[in-house]
Amino acid sequence: MNKFLITLSIIYITSLPVLCSDFETLAPANPLAPQVIPDNTIAIPIKKVTLTHNDIHNQYAIAFNRFMQSNTKASYNDFKILIQTMDYNDFAYMKLAEYMADIGFFDLSELAGKQIQDKTISAYLLDDIKLYYFPSKKLKTDDEIYLGEVFANIIYNDQSREATAELVKNTELLANSDYANFVVALGYLKSNEIIEAEKYINVALKTNPKNLNYKKLKAEILSQGKNPKNASKIVSEIKQEKLYTTDITNKVNSLEQYVLYKSKKVYAEKMYHLGYYYYYENEPAKAVRALQSAVSSKKKLNKDIYALLSRVYFDSQDYEKAQDSAQKAVKLDGNNSTALLVLGDLSYRTGDYKTALKYYKNAETNTKNSSLPSIKVAQTYEKLEKSKKAFEIYEKVIRSYNDCYIAYYKVALKDKSKEVAYLKKSLSININFTDAWLELCRIAIEQKNFDEAKKYLKISKYIDENNYKYYYYQGLLAKRQGFDGKSYFEKSLMLEPDYKPAKEELNI
Repeated sequence: MNKFLITLSIIYITSLPVLCSDFETLAPANPLAPQVIPDNTIAIPIKKVTLTHNDIHNQYAIAFNRFMQSNTKASYNDFKILIQTMDYNDFAYMKLAEYMADIGFFDLSELAGKQIQDKTISAYLLDDIKLYYFPSKKLKTDDEIYLGEVFANIIYNDQSREATAELVKNTELLANSDYANFVVALGYLKSNEIIEAEKYINVALKTNPKNLNYKKLKAEILSQGKNPKNASKIVSEIKQEKLYTTDITNKVNSLEQYVLYKSKKVYAEKMYHLGYYYYYENEPAKAVRALQSAVSSKKKLNKDIYALLSRVYFDSQDYEKAQDSAQKAVKLDGNNSTALLVLGDLSYRTGDYKTALKYYKNAETNTKNSSLPSIKVAQTYEKLEKSKKAFEIYEKVIRSYNDCYIAYYKVALKDKSKEVAYLKKSLSININFTDAWLELCRIAIEQKNFDEAKKYLKISKYIDENNYKYYYYQGLLAKRQGFDGKSYFEKSLMLEPDYKPAKEELNI
């Protein structure tokens, strides 16, 4: 698990109404909740020094806790010092750029973005952040801090009515800031004043019609109104934008499922989309509960319910239930691509690549607008030692889709002339893709650029400290620098007993 500040997700979603009887209130998208510092903790002021990684984690937690408590001026200063003094790490700066924009600290988002050294990796993310979050006009720092206080009171302190009423009085700020109108709309939605919420979000969108966060909020507002189906039109508009990064794309997918949940009248349909929403929010237990309650006498819907259940079970490593659910889905609809992919994954996992290939090809035939089945087919061809065919597919995928970070990664491993460029392209789409960071580390080690290799290793560990390849490359780096890497190779094998490179290093 990630020990770094990146695990402290601060993504907000407006408060949403109580669900059907067996479900609690649909809460903000927050599978990795921020660490809350107890009230009796003494928050030591951050000093402008080079912080250790533990310091970064702790100071981030303190800064965010201050934000939640509406002590936003102190929080803003804490975050600013953290960005300016933390140990260099492009990955962390990219995450901070997104997180700061998410809570309306746009200056700090830009500051974090400016610290990034490798712009080839960050370009897509920074562009998506601008498109998704940024207001049309630059706010004064005092206004950002004030609006941050209002935002915190609305989201975290159950003071939406009071905070919104106070902001509405600030007519000058509202006249000059689309973001201020967004915050008012957010407050009115939290207070369940739908007409007023729609009024102010319309003002924000009139000034800044491209802002996807504003469109997202309007979709949420419309989904609470008399005609929730109108929200789907807004979602369709958002999906027409060319978004590249997986983080932002998942936000849109989550929103789409929430809107569908709100707009459906039949209980089973509502619960199906609620389950899908939880799936995108990385809350598998809640997804399973919603989907199980959605199973009905309508076979047409059940095939989709069972298919999604199979995916959730597989991702949760409950393979027996995954297979049972996938088979139920396929029995109802032999062309269900989701279930076919899961059955392919189950066969692939056990080394039955020929059977996996059949499932993947069938899924590919029945899938539109997704590169995933083609990627699965290509990966299976690799296992069947048909590399030429596999890489033809990867290259075709790259020409056809903009979300194909795995395809860029795979071609990078095959084509030395594109190696670094394509690895960075892969990361620009999905910065959480550990394997690509580790391949950059390998290249740096080969080039004897050990300081660069250490940076990539740090990032890899922050994302996944239990990645067996991380320990292998840590051992390789130690060995190349004249140290004993044996313990790292042994750790790699503990995590993946069949990893051949580590075995070779240990002469096993």
